[in-house]
Amino acid sequence: MKKTYYLFNAGRLSRKDNTLRFVPASSDGKQGEARYLPIEGIEQLYVFGALDANSALFNFLGQQGIPVHFFDYYENYTGSFVPRSGLLSGKMLIAQAKAYLKKSKRLEIAKKFVDGASFNMIKNLKYYNNRGKNLSEIIKQIENLRQTVDSASTVKQLMGIEGNIRKLYYQGFDQIINDFSMQGRVYRPPNNEVNALISFGNMMCYSEMLRAISKTQIDPTISFLHEPGERRYSLALDLAEIFKPIIVDRLIFKLLNKKIITKNDFDSRLNNVVLNQTGRKKFIQHFEQRLQETITHRTLKKKVRYRTLMKLECYKLAKDFLGIEQYKPFKAWW
Repeated sequence: MKKTYYLFNAGRLSRKDNTLRFVPASSDGKQGEARYLPIEGIEQLYVFGALDANSALFNFLGQQGIPVHFFDYYENYTGSFVPRSGLLSGKMLIAQAKAYLKKSKRLEIAKKFVDGASFNMIKNLKYYNNRGKNLSEIIKQIENLRQTVDSASTVKQLMGIEGNIRKLYYQGFDQIINDFSMQGRVYRPPNNEVNALISFGNMMCYSEMLRAISKTQIDPTISFLHEPGERRYSLALDLAEIFKPIIVDRLIFKLLNKKIITKNDFDSRLNNVVLNQTGRKKFIQHFEQRLQETITHRTLKKKVRYRTLMKLECYKLAKDFLGIEQYKPFKAWW
């Protein structure tokens, strides 16, 4: 079974026959002990430290279909190396582009993304509301906003509705999380521990969604809710919205309320709060476990992993582009 590998330390990565050779660099400039990773066991790489590599390595990774995701010193996602897909389809690309260029179709798909994301947000809030957290008013306000989604006449207007829903949703975090205060969503840079976890988790979810898209024939640069732009895979942003509440947010609630992650797992730099290396490792360990968890799929009638759910979402979207079946966003039922 292939695995995701995380490189936390700075070092040099190179090819050694059919393995990757990683030599970490120590703070005194000396090289550490080399580690060898069999290429056939690698699903993807996440790089959090300075990486020394050359084009020969990336040619090799491209041939093997292994993506690499990069994060900077402050844990901001900076980009991905995504191998050229062997699943390229001119027919799919044309169908996807036509869906985007037809304003009514683009708006229809964008509304589905907002519908699925907001439904899963409410699902989280209702779970905690039923366990003694006073979230009824927030739930009511979000449900009222959800009723206006269908009446949105432009994607810009829809984005405004989605932004208001998410603002209300984040207000509930201070009641759900026991020992930490969020005090509103702050993006760049995150100003407290909760915001740091949300930013880091959302970037991880985006990267996983990009991996899922790369396993299908759809193009990650042609998006419907977020505006397509230069140098970004904006369809991954669209689809990640649906999964952030059920993968990232639920994980954050668990890690903080069960004291798996504590204040000792963060570093503060001026107005910037980030996970330290111990905190990152804890989060990633539980994030990976979350992706490996299974649910019984209502349609397929079998157990599937969360990671598989993300790929299935891409297939559903592809069927819509080709006119086979209308896309319906994933909505949690548990």
